[in-house]
Amino acid sequence: MAKVSIGEVMTRQVVYLPEGTMLDEAAQAMRDQGIGDVVVTSGPTMVGVVTDRDIVIRAIAENLPPKETTLGSIVSHELIMVEQSATVEEAVQAMRERGVRRLLVCDADRKVVGIISLSDVALLPTSAPA
Repeated sequence: MAKVSIGEVMTRQVVYLPEGTMLDEAAQAMRDQGIGDVVVTSGPTMVGVVTDRDIVIRAIAENLPPKETTLGSIVSHELIMVEQSATVEEAVQAMRERGVRRLLVCDADRKVVGIISLSDVALLPTSAPA
């Protein structure tokens, strides 16, 4: 695979929702935006990430009511970032090391500019030897 930077393949749309948002509202936002994750905030501060899988595994499978359960109660607090100039290979390595499927992407000033997921990587064309 050629050296491709994360900035070339990341999803640029980042959706932020307050930690008090109910899970049903978050799921609807994910559906409407065609995304699988949201960044959870407390005021102006990012506190973590919730994925569609988190909603299923941490809430629905545990019989937590989606209309009464907040993002803050199931959020993954670890925010793992990678700079947009890093290569896809570096991002995949970071995902393996941390056991995650998504990374926040930041610029040189550590401002979030996107998200890269394993599905973004899977959509990259592969080059076959000639």
